Amino acid sequence: MHDTRPDSSGIRRAFFASLTGTALEWYDFAVYSAAAALVFGDLFFPSEDPLTGTLLAFSTYAVGYVSRPLGGIVFGRLGDVIGRKKVLIATLVLIGAATFLIGVLPAYSTIGVAAPVALVLLRFAQGVGVGGEWGGAVLLSSEFGDPKRRGFYASAAQIGPPAGNLLANGVLAALGALLSEDQFTTWGWRVAFLVSAALVGFGLWVRAKLEETPVFKAMEAEQDRPQAPVREVFTTQPRALAAAILSRIAPDVLYAMFTVFVLTYATDELGMSRGSALAAVLIGSALQIGLIPLAGALTDRVNRRLVYGVSAIGAGVWPFVFFPMVGGGSWPMLALGVVVALVLHSLMYGPQAAFIAEQFSPRLRYTGSSLAYTLAGVIGGAVAPLLFTALLGAYGSWVPLALYIALTAVVTVVGLALGRDADRAETEDARLVEQAREHRDHAPAAQ
Repeated sequence: MHDTRPDSSGIRRAFFASLTGTALEWYDFAVYSAAAALVFGDLFFPSEDPLTGTLLAFSTYAVGYVSRPLGGIVFGRLGDVIGRKKVLIATLVLIGAATFLIGVLPAYSTIGVAAPVALVLLRFAQGVGVGGEWGGAVLLSSEFGDPKRRGFYASAAQIGPPAGNLLANGVLAALGALLSEDQFTTWGWRVAFLVSAALVGFGLWVRAKLEETPVFKAMEAEQDRPQAPVREVFTTQPRALAAAILSRIAPDVLYAMFTVFVLTYATDELGMSRGSALAAVLIGSALQIGLIPLAGALTDRVNRRLVYGVSAIGAGVWPFVFFPMVGGGSWPMLALGVVVALVLHSLMYGPQAAFIAEQFSPRLRYTGSSLAYTLAGVIGGAVAPLLFTALLGAYGSWVPLALYIALTAVVTVVGLALGRDADRAETEDARLVEQAREHRDHAPAAQ
């Protein structure tokens, strides 16, 4: 019987294509956040115009998250109907075009209020593209690889956040070292966005060379593509959607604490410099690039839900150790605390993509994964830094912050308990591909 599985070079290309897409997504996120803090206020939202000040707050904190579920719905549906590869090319083009246009967008002084309006719209387009990117990136690598190694192959999409953050910080650091402050404000920040556009071009070249995933080709052969996948997910797989959404909450909130809010806490509460706090985060992020795929591979050998759940419990406990440990303002203790937190995050985040994809049947997998990813992002990572700030301001103590993280750990454990193990998804995929193979092999004889 003819074997239709891709060769090892095809699997490696799929893994790399998945990784580059999500790395680009997080590069854009980090560069946009930095530019918003450093230059967008003066260039696009002058203080004398209150309308533009409102638009700045909206574009920076809301638009990128609000638009993601729309991308998940639109592109998730298309991914289950027309194919993973076509949609992933479309999302990458959308993200790349929006990022490039931000890099060449005239400032308020040139085109007036049209500048901030255009910036908000381009940020919205970025969010739509990102919302459709993640689910497809997960399936691109995991459906090419051996289903029994889904934890490792799906982790390609999860390496993106630390890789993208490191790349963005490297580019910004290089620009800061090479340019004066005036040069950076005038034109240097635009280079960071134009670099992103070049990365998109490379990503498109990689993805264009790929075939469609074996699982989707099998769905086509069996004529098993859904007509209304969004409705089907909500009506036929609500438990799977709930499990996938809840499983993301603790990793998202933990990551927001130990890569974003910890910078504010270390500088405002512990009296450290922002540079030293950032160094601790960058050390942890660098370690994650290797830890995330290792964690995914570990859960191919040990029950995925068990590893994920034990790590979630550890994440819920760790803040009660971390905050007293760093109370004296010691940088080594801060670095150790951040590293341990990001190790726990890696043990959840590495297998997360595989766990979420496995909750849904192949015919609804892109839609279900995208909905879970984007909806959980809104209620998890998007609001976490604001809640951390509000809790610390209201109570003046780290205890409510630790309790909040512990609560999200409980929520994630509940989600894992609702979910299903990997073996059922492996069986579904293998059966679908085998049926399509038999159908194809017997088709000439029937004619």
